[in-house]
Amino acid sequence: MIAFLVRRVLQAAGVFLAVGIIAFTMFRFVGDPVNQIVSIDTPYEERVKIRASLGLDDPVPVQIVRYLGRAATGDFGISYQFRQPVSALFAERLPATLELAFCATVFALGFGVVLGVVSALKRGTALAATLETLSLVGISLPTFLIGILLIYVFSETLHWLPSFGRGDVVNVGGWTTGFLTTSGLLALVLPSITLGLFQMTLVMRLVRAEMLEVLRTEYIRFARARGLRTRAIHFGHALKNTLIPVITIAGLQLGSVIAFAIITETVFQWPGMGFLFLQAVQNVDIPIMAAYLLLVAFIFVTINLVVDILYTAVDPRITISGRPS
Repeated sequence: MIAFLVRRVLQAAGVFLAVGIIAFTMFRFVGDPVNQIVSIDTPYEERVKIRASLGLDDPVPVQIVRYLGRAATGDFGISYQFRQPVSALFAERLPATLELAFCATVFALGFGVVLGVVSALKRGTALAATLETLSLVGISLPTFLIGILLIYVFSETLHWLPSFGRGDVVNVGGWTTGFLTTSGLLALVLPSITLGLFQMTLVMRLVRAEMLEVLRTEYIRFARARGLRTRAIHFGHALKNTLIPVITIAGLQLGSVIAFAIITETVFQWPGMGFLFLQAVQNVDIPIMAAYLLLVAFIFVTINLVVDILYTAVDPRITISGRPS
């Protein structure tokens, strides 16, 4: 276990190094951040001073080494746009993004697994055909269109739910949460469905396919021959063996939900890190953009580690080293 964790930490360090170098180098071609900081009529001499104060006149390798060295200590620099530490901006926006990602993931897994099981067990019925059709619609429609349609129906037409913002939040130990207020919970509904709908349909189709495959195996036939109850066969044997690929996909999709919440946060004006990243791109705020990619890399590495550990809980035949026991 310890050797496994040490190996994963070393791999994570390599991933962070590569992501940091690629991000910092790539974002230099987005534009000149000085042009976003100063006005059009700013004298050339003042532009030079600002560039020197930001360290932008140093060679690119020097800038990369300096940035990565500071990032290793949690210092991601000062935002060019907001004139605040990037770590402070992320700490302010992180609760909103994590709460949205959590609700979207719970929605995707809860409904995806249940509908996938129902679709597999009711194969050939009108209900299964309807669920399959809905899953195709959920995969085909782009996220921004789903968000706009939900806003039009539930906000503009029915006036049931808010169309933008996070609602009222409560500060609990430095963590701002909307779970404790009515407006905060209502504000989470539409963006959570928008962000989680694609993942829900993906999980649903995966569970259905895996469930049908497991139900055709020999040990399921043997369980039926032994006279086990249908519920025990479906949920005690078939579903448990279906969950291994589902855990893999769910883990990766959770990282994707956090990383690609940009569109949803933009449509609903959600004050999270994705919306902050989009503003950084528009204003060539390199420290925020590079730090965002490093944070996303950290999330993916952490989720993959948790998924590997969960394998052993679902299937005891799998050891933490990845070799069958």
